[in-house]
Amino acid sequence: MTVERFEVQRHVNASPAEIFALLRSPEGHVTIDSSGMLQSAEGKPVTGVGDEFIVHMDRESLNDLPMGKYDVTVIITEFEQDRLLEWTISGTIQPPIEHRYGYRLEADDTGTIVTSYYDWSKIAPRYREAAIFPIIPESALRATLGILARTIQRRP
Repeated sequence: MTVERFEVQRHVNASPAEIFALLRSPEGHVTIDSSGMLQSAEGKPVTGVGDEFIVHMDRESLNDLPMGKYDVTVIITEFEQDRLLEWTISGTIQPPIEHRYGYRLEADDTGTIVTSYYDWSKIAPRYREAAIFPIIPESALRATLGILARTIQRRP
């Protein structure tokens, strides 16, 4: 069976509400990105399914495709306050690929278990045949969780 989804977890010493505040912020995504592709963002913190914001990207950080700098629109596909945030993107490649990224938050006695996932199981056959997935390796999800923990724990 082909793997078409990564999930990684990490405990973070912060409440789900503190973590979710960072995750729903466009600049929060840039702050914790481990790939180096996310350069900056524009938009307001998301409040529900269908909300959108713009992220300015630089594909040279991955050095895999000659896309250079470009913009994507992040579109929220799942939203549960302080529990779940999922999104897809629309950008230069059309129609949108429909791969999904997300975070699930579960409170525990000392903070929050954060699960980060990347799912490309529903992409169109033409994208699957291009053999470019996964774009982000599982190790990048794990590194992003490390940056998230460091960022949250430094906040006043």
